[in-house]
Amino acid sequence: MRRTINRVSLAASRVLIGVAAAGLVAMTAIIGWQVLGRYVLGSSPSWTEQAAQVLMIWFAFLAAAAGVREGFHIRIVALEEAAPPKVRAVMQAIGGLVVAGCGLAMLVLGGELVARTWSHTIPSLGLSRGLAYLGLPIAGGLIFLFALERMFAPPHTAAVTTEID
Repeated sequence: MRRTINRVSLAASRVLIGVAAAGLVAMTAIIGWQVLGRYVLGSSPSWTEQAAQVLMIWFAFLAAAAGVREGFHIRIVALEEAAPPKVRAVMQAIGGLVVAGCGLAMLVLGGELVARTWSHTIPSLGLSRGLAYLGLPIAGGLIFLFALERMFAPPHTAAVTTEID
């Protein structure tokens, strides 16, 4: 069962990284179009700034969720590495609980934000403002699940499997 969960979460993480990378490329192209429009054509398209912001919200949160799964999120481990093994295990457990709690808070509070802003429209895009924020609760739920997976990984491994056999 654990192996199946690991394989599914690994595949989900790879999809998140791909989607985040595509969002970054799209945002770069949109900003390029905005600069071209402003300085070469003399008229910047009105939708480019908002579209780039929406994409950035999505790809930043999705990449953050993948970062929790893959272990490339920002953390400082000097104190942890200096601690004895039993203290280190406790510190890692507490850290995992904090990350899982943050993911759960993002899921719940981000869901409330989406619900409260769903009826608002982004004028230049004609899209729901809630749609722009929907990446927050999605990423929060994934962060929660990925943090739990890392916490319950076998103790002899530093992280969950990052390759499909």
